[in-house]
Amino acid sequence: MKSSRQPSACTSSHRVGRRASLALLNCFAALLFSGLPGLIYESAAADKVIVYSGRAEKLIKPVLDAFQSKTGIQVELLSSGTTELVNRLQAEGDRTPADLLITNDAGSLERARELGLLQPLHMKEIEQAIPPTFRAADGSWIGLSGRFWTLVYNTHLVKPGEVRSVLDLADPRWKGKIAIPNAGSEYLQAGVSVIKAAQGDERTQQFLLGLKVNAGTFVYGKSSQIVDALAKGEVALGLVNHYYLYRYLADHPGAPIAIHMLDQQDKGMGAIMNVAGVGIMKQSRHPDAAKRLVEFLVSREGQKLFADLNKEYPLHPEVPVDSALPQRESFRIASLPLARLGELRESAMALIEQAGLR
Repeated sequence: MKSSRQPSACTSSHRVGRRASLALLNCFAALLFSGLPGLIYESAAADKVIVYSGRAEKLIKPVLDAFQSKTGIQVELLSSGTTELVNRLQAEGDRTPADLLITNDAGSLERARELGLLQPLHMKEIEQAIPPTFRAADGSWIGLSGRFWTLVYNTHLVKPGEVRSVLDLADPRWKGKIAIPNAGSEYLQAGVSVIKAAQGDERTQQFLLGLKVNAGTFVYGKSSQIVDALAKGEVALGLVNHYYLYRYLADHPGAPIAIHMLDQQDKGMGAIMNVAGVGIMKQSRHPDAAKRLVEFLVSREGQKLFADLNKEYPLHPEVPVDSALPQRESFRIASLPLARLGELRESAMALIEQAGLR
């Protein structure tokens, strides 16, 4: 039987309150499923960073994996040639998804800066960790690890003192005995830039012409191929970044190859140095995550990974060099500011082309 009793004022007020609460909940739900998903997505998106890397994936991924594990920030990696990536970034413009550019030489980073692709960074973590010598003047790129373009030789075929300067490699006595990278190598282009700055165009052109004759067909697309040819005795001498030797020896400890730092005589120009480095894109969609990654890369932990995993020279002065490498205080470095590698790149490439190097 249905009750005919009317609800009291208190009961009526309670139901009105419930209806108001339900209305509020419905409004909140509507917001949640309409406007807020975008906010949630943006929050999740902020926990990732997209890296364009001119470094081989196997050389940079362990460092990025360590950062991801430490911070929970997801790293998406695209690896390709450095020149191709700079061209891609230029073409993508404001639409680029990239947050950071990592390259294997300072000249490419300087080119990206000149194109207006990078944003200046003024972070105390960078200033405390990386000396000014290894940073762009406006802070738009930062060196991460040092490498030296140097002589590797077969110890059965050459004695250490037989070559003192990189210019000696143009001597006819080395005809058919030297392996070099091809004309597209950023390492060759950077090395020629340093030689050009120190010796001038004419002397550099003579060097390149002699190098071309002496190398003959021993021109390689990969530095690892040069080291392999040296270990097998196919050639006596080769020009590569120093770490290729140590990586090869890690897998082939008995290989008859060794490294020799060039141009250390009194008037020598010093060892040719370059750096791998990083810059944050001007249009980065995840700037906070990108800055956290840069902080990690220049930290003691990040720098030690470069030293331990890749046999490179950490740029943080308090992080020790691997004991197997020539220690920093044992040789002189060419004095050319790294930013000039970008400035000299085109003219160095013109000299390479004129010499007929392929």
